[in-house]
Amino acid sequence: MSPRAQDLAGAAWAALGGDPAALAGVRLAGDGGLPSAFAVSDLAAATVAVAALAVGELLHALGGSLPAVTVDRRLASFWFAKSIRPIGWHLPPTWNAIAGDYAAADGWIRLHTNAPHHRAAAERVLGRARDKAEVTGAVARWRIEDLESAIVDEGGCAAAMRSRQAWDSHPQGRAVAAEPLVNLVATDRAPQGAWTPCQTRPLAGIRVLDLTRVLAGPVASRFLAGYGATVLRIDPPDWNEPPIVPEVTLGKRCARLDLREPAGRGRFEALLGKADVLLCGYRADALDRLGYGAAARRTLAPGLIDVRLDAYGWSGPWAHRRGFDSLVQMSTGIAEAGMRWKAAAEPVPLPVQALDHATGYLLAAATIHALTLRATRGHATQARLSLARTAKLLIDQGEGLSAPPFAPETAADVAPDTEVTPWGEARRLLPPVIIEGVPMRWDSPAVDLGSAEPAWPGSQ
Repeated sequence: MSPRAQDLAGAAWAALGGDPAALAGVRLAGDGGLPSAFAVSDLAAATVAVAALAVGELLHALGGSLPAVTVDRRLASFWFAKSIRPIGWHLPPTWNAIAGDYAAADGWIRLHTNAPHHRAAAERVLGRARDKAEVTGAVARWRIEDLESAIVDEGGCAAAMRSRQAWDSHPQGRAVAAEPLVNLVATDRAPQGAWTPCQTRPLAGIRVLDLTRVLAGPVASRFLAGYGATVLRIDPPDWNEPPIVPEVTLGKRCARLDLREPAGRGRFEALLGKADVLLCGYRADALDRLGYGAAARRTLAPGLIDVRLDAYGWSGPWAHRRGFDSLVQMSTGIAEAGMRWKAAAEPVPLPVQALDHATGYLLAAATIHALTLRATRGHATQARLSLARTAKLLIDQGEGLSAPPFAPETAADVAPDTEVTPWGEARRLLPPVIIEGVPMRWDSPAVDLGSAEPAWPGSQ
């Protein structure tokens, strides 16, 4: 590995409690990097490596050999953008008509308005807008922190651009800095089960109940499905994310439930009771408000591996704040550092949504490590991660990087098999990692949200 990738992988692996000696079994292939003020390609390679190391740790802990891991730095970076290659059709635009960065009276602010209710919240503050030009005029009259607070108070999503120094002195920045990268806590004793990992499909037989949306959580559950886990994603009746769904539902079943209705709650509780893993990306207090706090979850599912993600950390004044990768980049100083690095007149984000993807692989690693602890020590585990804490991991590596750009993608980078999706045929990039003797593969193509029944395969 490169020194920075080694440092990043070492920090993440240590946060999981992994054996440092295992890092010697990781080989990093490929040269170059994505253009950025930060070590984005090192982060991609490191977090993919850590997720793969967790797979090897699981097999080794239960009597198998410790497999070698090879990460393709270039492919890992490409997977941090998009893995799917549509044939004869196109993915919808990533952003809606008014999402983006705007100059306010005293700086820059980003509005995240892809979800209809988030756009409506912004328009309640700024007025109805047909396009960015109308929003530009409205934003210009505001101070960035006042507008950020007004939109957040309305239930929307916005982030003022801060420098790293401003974030480090902000109450939320200080809170995040005090949190571990991966917060692992043993909860209760796990009932004795019959599951043991298969050498070639190590997660076969594991049921993952996936309550995650754009983008880190779905990346995690996609990785878990790639090694055999049964992933059932549950979305509310009215939720959709068209630009992302073909990318992240590979290998999963996707259903809908309304957890505010008795029938939906009953189905959810039955599903949770048979799950090995709950992967949740709701805001920190969302499950509690639905009546499914930590104690209730353990009652419904003794031995549950409870893995949760949020945007801005689990403590501090913003612990319950809505957030996405692009907003966290603005808050934590990443976009401001990119602006200085490129000598640009506006915020410069990372070239990919690296906080989402990196946190996704760390979530997968935490899940697999927790399965190892359950199988070897007999206890369940709670894991907590956040985009803001992953941002600190990246930022702490420093700025001012330069690396030759990657060679352009070729047909040799894409797997030969055709994936038949609801939108048309597609192909995928080759996997970014090779675990010796343990192929990454998915048992089903990408599917649309709500296309399956909310039931585990084989159950009535």
